[in-house]
Amino acid sequence: MKSSALRLRANIIKTIRDFFWSRGFLEVETPLLIPANAPEEYINPIIVSPGLQLQTSPEICMKRLLSQGHQKIFQICHCWRYGERGSRHLQEFTMLEWYRADSDYESLMLDCEELLRQVALSSIPEGTGFRRNGLSITPHGLWQRITVQDAFERFSHATVWECLGNGLYEEILTSVVEPGLAAFHTPVFLTDYPAELAALARTKPEQPHLAERFELYVGGLELANGFSELTDPEEQRRRFIEANRQRVKDENSPLPIPEPFLDSLASMPPSAGIALGVDRLIMLAAGSDMIDDVVAFTPESL
Repeated sequence: MKSSALRLRANIIKTIRDFFWSRGFLEVETPLLIPANAPEEYINPIIVSPGLQLQTSPEICMKRLLSQGHQKIFQICHCWRYGERGSRHLQEFTMLEWYRADSDYESLMLDCEELLRQVALSSIPEGTGFRRNGLSITPHGLWQRITVQDAFERFSHATVWECLGNGLYEEILTSVVEPGLAAFHTPVFLTDYPAELAALARTKPEQPHLAERFELYVGGLELANGFSELTDPEEQRRRFIEANRQRVKDENSPLPIPEPFLDSLASMPPSAGIALGVDRLIMLAAGSDMIDDVVAFTPESL
């Protein structure tokens, strides 16, 4: 890793930390080795020993802190996901997560706008913008918002419901929709996911077929995933069971259910939480298309 990239990385992490401290967030640390992550269809944890796995995200423990009365918390930590390796993926990577009690996903989108503007001002020459595939993306103008349904109809000429029904959702998203989002010169919020893709998000009260969830894209690169939190333990259990059912159908092992998390969920206030890929943010600031360029060591170099 070049010295300039190492300094850029350190500066951005410091900027993130200063940003949240200045806004009254409490920085927390939670265990990296846990008995159970949130079961998801397409995310495989690294099993360390019987009954212990590396966290794929700190969300389970951070939401339990919300249930204990903490209002605004953030964490910068390492996470692990088995088998992930590519120009944008590492098995071990750095994640930023923050949570707000008595909030919804709208407040998280405002946080994202303020955070990326601060990162640009502190880490990019003259505070200009991020770079991706030769395109400059400025965080200082008006950010775009587009619903998942509108994005699919605009770029693929098919509805998201059709793509979910025929099993082509992920393929169309990555091959057609994300390249379409890459043309925007400002960051883009992809919002209001179908309820089938809610995972741990709550659905919209007035439109229960949609989830209060968004993903942030910069230059077509997915940077963050945020949502208003589901606080119904029975509905969350049902979703975990369904995720495991899909895993078995896809010939993956089912994952343990995080029972202490479900036990605490009913006492969690209305909240919102988000995960942001720090390595990808540094890639955008450096104008790099390879995650290898912004980490001190790649797995292959160890």
